[in-house]
Amino acid sequence: MSDIKKMYTTILGDSFPMDMTVSFGDQTLVYRKRTWAIPTEDGGVDERGLRYGENPDQEAALYELVNGNLALANCKFIEPGNSLVSGFTVEDMLQVGKHPGKINLTDVDNGLNIIKYLVDKPAAVILKHNNPCGAAVGTSLADAYNRANRADRIAAFGGAVILSRPVDKATAELMSKNYLEVVCAPDFEDGSLEILSKAKNLRVIRMDGINRLADFEKFRFVDFKSLIDGGIIVQQSAVNSIRSAADLTPATATRKGKEYACERQPTQQELDDMIFGWAVEHGVTSNSVIYVKDGCTTGIGTGEQDRVGVAEIAVHKAYVKYADITCFDKFGIPYADLALEVEQGKRDASDKEAIDAKVKEDRAGLPGSTMISDAFFPFRDGADVGIREGITAILQAGGSMRDYASIEACNEADPQVAMMFTGQRSFKH
Repeated sequence: MSDIKKMYTTILGDSFPMDMTVSFGDQTLVYRKRTWAIPTEDGGVDERGLRYGENPDQEAALYELVNGNLALANCKFIEPGNSLVSGFTVEDMLQVGKHPGKINLTDVDNGLNIIKYLVDKPAAVILKHNNPCGAAVGTSLADAYNRANRADRIAAFGGAVILSRPVDKATAELMSKNYLEVVCAPDFEDGSLEILSKAKNLRVIRMDGINRLADFEKFRFVDFKSLIDGGIIVQQSAVNSIRSAADLTPATATRKGKEYACERQPTQQELDDMIFGWAVEHGVTSNSVIYVKDGCTTGIGTGEQDRVGVAEIAVHKAYVKYADITCFDKFGIPYADLALEVEQGKRDASDKEAIDAKVKEDRAGLPGSTMISDAFFPFRDGADVGIREGITAILQAGGSMRDYASIEACNEADPQVAMMFTGQRSFKH
């Protein structure tokens, strides 16, 4: 067992070269491997790259684009000099903790991929395994973080937090109550680092580039997917074109000469939640369905093979997480611990029954949520899942042969549900 524990704290090292060149016909991109000279406890310096890849037995390296200006047809890709995750230095690592591994950096990167659409407000995204656990905007940074954390306190354990504003003491105090792997923000105000430094293995990264993150909305990069046979699929990175209510279209369809239209129009808050939710959806592994309310996620379903299944998974997760935070607020312990104590006879069953009744009464906080789907509903059963839980609006891509059925589901709901189309799919694999 001691050897298994040791492998997670050992820097594997890598055999990858310092420079890497990728040629696209007569155009060339040049990359430089990123390493960090981190002081050691004995007063020396340990210069290494990534700790390891996705698993401790996989060598890995991080490369920064340092030269080349790639243009293909009418698409000009991102140029050197715009580094974020691939460019932070030892000086930016305000608390090192441990050399970062691949998952730490891909979590930060996907957090930036989401928060780049939210930088006009105090915003927080907490990620695990490259998917958001919770995301929120708020009246302050502390409010945004607290809402994102409460959306899924369970999964946030060991997560990476990405923030749109400099960390103040109030936000640092909230984060210090969690076990976190990474905190990344544009800066850290006086006194905040002293609070965060109580967690010795926490990686604290200052990333000034967050201040200009909105510029990255229009940047494209080359997205590589390697195959088991050594081949590579290359694609342009995705761009979110849904940035305001004006980018949405009413949900309409035609079938056998009959016109269908969603009868209820969304409120301003529902439109705001649609734009917020689509930004979060841009960073969720497909197939995905999420629920959001008042600028905060209430349920996130990721990576499922069928759309109705992922809609149901998001609901199930919402109930589990709501039970946990309700229990934590009332008794100061996780719901799982409460259930175990009841099972062991250490606590009266009425305590658990009270939490269960509260969750059932509140329907996990889902009523009033907006349902976001990263692609169209092929059948109305996906929309029906959310409608049964009390959602009031749906945002989906549209384009299914059965759009009329989803529109009918919204019109038949009591009360009626609003629906809008994006005309854009948001798959991420």
